[in-house]
Amino acid sequence: MRFQPGEIEGVQVREVSLHTDERGWLAEIFRSDQMEPKDTPAMGYISVTLPGAARGPHEHREQTDRFCFLGPGRFELRLWDNRDRSATYHNSKTLIVGDGKPSIVVIPPGVVHGYRNVGQVDGLVINLPDRLYKGEGWRGPLDEIRHEADPGNPFRMG
Repeated sequence: MRFQPGEIEGVQVREVSLHTDERGWLAEIFRSDQMEPKDTPAMGYISVTLPGAARGPHEHREQTDRFCFLGPGRFELRLWDNRDRSATYHNSKTLIVGDGKPSIVVIPPGVVHGYRNVGQVDGLVINLPDRLYKGEGWRGPLDEIRHEADPGNPFRMG
């Protein structure tokens, strides 16, 4: 399977304005007037990724992710459109986000994604997905297709 560089249908990238003052900065990461009601977050989590470490690649069947790369940390984010009914099927996209380019990236179901901390400091990432991890009370199925352990997968992080 070959992927070619290009835009990916449904992926939204929004550079974030950092509002700074003598105390530091503030950034809006979620506004209901900037999203479809179906994309409203169901939960939120924060993670730290060490320099050089990667998370993914993986995809979701139903979940939309809303990743917030604000800093600290600088990330290479890789995306692959794996949806056979998409107008951009087999397109791939690479973004540099985080320090120097604070961004929010919305990733729809079926788009494989992974990121690597390419900075020199621990990287902070917030995700506001529209589905609960493992469903209500952690009793549902896991909506995740992981590709990291498959040496023959076409989704390469570096």
